[in-house]
Amino acid sequence: MSKEIVFTEKAPKPIGPYSQAVKVGQWLFVSGQIALDPATGDLIVGGIEEQTTRVFENIKAILEAAGYTLDDIVKVTVYLTDLSDFPKFNEVYSRYFKSNPPARTTVQVSALPRGAKIEVDVIAYKQG
Repeated sequence: MSKEIVFTEKAPKPIGPYSQAVKVGQWLFVSGQIALDPATGDLIVGGIEEQTTRVFENIKAILEAAGYTLDDIVKVTVYLTDLSDFPKFNEVYSRYFKSNPPARTTVQVSALPRGAKIEVDVIAYKQG
């Protein structure tokens, strides 16, 4: 099985030696996304709600570029710099996954790139 690199201008360019996503067969592995504005590459201004929204809009853009949707996500990993942000994060998150949400892990980390409050990576699977 070969791997296909996924890239879209509608999501932030990688800030290191990695791809936005890699597709292998029907699986799509989306790299961790922080709240970068795709147009400027800068971290957006705002709290956890704004950053969570930007992160999921970036993820949606990458999924769409690969022919996937949020409904195809099977696993989400969330990294928060402050677990006290969890209730506000969860409120925004629930808007993206209204029914049959994917499996999820949430952990607190000491720091994220560019001073972000949140980073999220996802794994998606599309029936063939």
